Amino acid sequence: MKRIEALEVLNGLTAELAVVVTCAATSRELASVENRDNHFYVLDSMGLVGSITTGLALAAKDSDLPKVIGLEGDGSLLMNPNVLPTGGFLGAEKLFLVLLDNQVYGSTAGLPTYSSRVDLGKLAEAAGWTVGRAEDTAQLRDEFDRLLTTTGPTLLHVSIEAGNAADIPKLLVDPVVLAHRFQSWLTARLEPHTAV
Repeated sequence: MKRIEALEVLNGLTAELAVVVTCAATSRELASVENRDNHFYVLDSMGLVGSITTGLALAAKDSDLPKVIGLEGDGSLLMNPNVLPTGGFLGAEKLFLVLLDNQVYGSTAGLPTYSSRVDLGKLAEAAGWTVGRAEDTAQLRDEFDRLLTTTGPTLLHVSIEAGNAADIPKLLVDPVVLAHRFQSWLTARLEPHTAV
């Protein structure tokens, strides 16, 4: 499965969810599939998707959002693996990372990451996360739906092919504009649910 195929599936599953997206090719490819208000593209901040998603999941604790989704790559997660023990320790109920693992740094000429020998899903399990795995689009849909209903930190480890989609335009929107757009979308959904 190519990254863009995984992103097409995930885009269809997350229309009403907050989605924090790792930098570079992943952000560009998802924006080319559909650029929505619920997407927060973490441009030029490799390694921070897990931290941002953890904070937002904690903030969403009393909201109607079932989970806050982080779309992360193996190279980016390896820049900040501390998010796994931190997320496990904090036990953020609405934390859900989707790890798109192609075993390379996709934006730097495909240099290999450690994930060919270090199982990042097992690292997450050791830190107290519920982990699912997917290798094709059908498994991705099934595991996403299953894990969306779990409580506590959740990681979906998705194996994808190395390589970036061709002819994807750069995401040349001001990051401040993207942040304000996402903030407006999220703020409306973080207000605690109150019975009428």
